[in-house]
Amino acid sequence: MKFTLKIKEVFVLVSLLIVSSAFAQGKFKVTLDAGHGDHDFGATYHGFVEKNIALGVVLKVGKILEQDPSIQVIYTRKNDTFVDLVERANIANRADANLFVSIHCNANKNQEAYGTETYVMGLSKSASSLEVAKKENQVIEMEKDYKTKYAGYNPNSPESLISATLAQEEYLDQSIEFASRIQDNFDIKLNRKVRGVKQAPFMVLHKAFMPRVLIEMGFISNKEEGAYLNSEEGQLNVAKSIADAIFRMKVEHFGGTMPVIEIQKSERPVVKKDTAKTTVKDSTPKTNDSRPVDSNKVIYKVQLKASATQVETKPENFNGLKKISFISEKGYFKYMYGETNDYNEAKMQLLEAKTRGYDSAFIVPFKNGQKISLNDALKSK
Repeated sequence: MKFTLKIKEVFVLVSLLIVSSAFAQGKFKVTLDAGHGDHDFGATYHGFVEKNIALGVVLKVGKILEQDPSIQVIYTRKNDTFVDLVERANIANRADANLFVSIHCNANKNQEAYGTETYVMGLSKSASSLEVAKKENQVIEMEKDYKTKYAGYNPNSPESLISATLAQEEYLDQSIEFASRIQDNFDIKLNRKVRGVKQAPFMVLHKAFMPRVLIEMGFISNKEEGAYLNSEEGQLNVAKSIADAIFRMKVEHFGGTMPVIEIQKSERPVVKKDTAKTTVKDSTPKTNDSRPVDSNKVIYKVQLKASATQVETKPENFNGLKKISFISEKGYFKYMYGETNDYNEAKMQLLEAKTRGYDSAFIVPFKNGQKISLNDALKSK
């Protein structure tokens, strides 16, 4: 009888270990990266220090996520230490993370600038986006033997990071979806000013092989916004907004239930209106809109943005661009510009979209009404 009980106990124990192991392997893994650290202070203005604010928010995001036993949180740093940029990405890669989130604060000589931005990996023609990437990438100069480690890369020229655009497109769609959720939360739930989803060549994103974003939570060079980000209340509500977006990505793509996260709306800073809005120039590249499209062939469109809310496809809602269409996918409206069977013409349309302010626009191929990869589209030519 005793022997039988032991056998049962062993069986139960082994079963529990198998179940717990399988559960652990099936966990949704999120790598949280607090920018800067130790001797790398990041931006410093008015007594606000980027490395401290970034770490404070990361730890709060992690604490919220860890309440869900189906989520595993991996940190690139949990204290005031310095971690090489490439090692931050490697930590996420070794963990086989589902999402990589790098958290930072912005700064500008113009101390009236404020608002949040969320970046995905890519090459941008925007001078402001490249300047942000340049600032963040210059951290490598604080690393030992950085010239050997990053051979051929010039941190003063972030464009040199892009060697093959096709290699970046595998995770771009989900990265933009994730970035859009974050910006929507900052806008609608947190009531902060949003400056949009942008694309720029960040070293820390370049080496991470999963959907990944870099969040600029706001400008600590702006006294009011810096004070908000430096406060416990501000950090907690920013963290809740980011955690909510992560939960939504998990539920959407991996299943599970969505927790209720109470986010306290803030008062937006009152500053002078930004008069430097995007203007449409006559020098915008022109594309051939009159060429007929063969629906039996691959059709290329340019995705401008993804939004949780539907807007009318009028030119005034899309910086003057005409021929706008949209698809509804996974709870988001994805807005497309143009359509053509000619990939080279699609590249011209992409350039046109970027000159109109859509820095994170990219080409999406369709065949028989279904999205396909760009590699498959080009092979079928």
